[in-house]
Amino acid sequence: MPPSLSNRARAHLRGLAHHLDPVVTVGAAGLTDGVARAITVALEDHELIKVQLPKGLAPAERAALAERIAAATDSALIHRIGRRIVLYRARQRNDRSRPRIELPG
Repeated sequence: MPPSLSNRARAHLRGLAHHLDPVVTVGAAGLTDGVARAITVALEDHELIKVQLPKGLAPAERAALAERIAAATDSALIHRIGRRIVLYRARQRNDRSRPRIELPG
């Protein structure tokens, strides 16, 4: 599991994610291996992403799916509103061509 984030860090990440569009859309089949891989690759590339959840789920089902996605991708669930969730995971590889997200202390 990723380390727990402070409320200040979560607020900072929510602000950074505000302008982002979803990079992965979860289909009616839910969390499949392919979806988990796509989210993992997107997190490694971007660190902070939005994911679109499928239509037709009750709010409790969306919340449970969001938690399962975060657990399966070893990421932190930063925000959940409607059918969109924001996930964060610090980049594992050292890629100097892309700046890392700096979290507030």
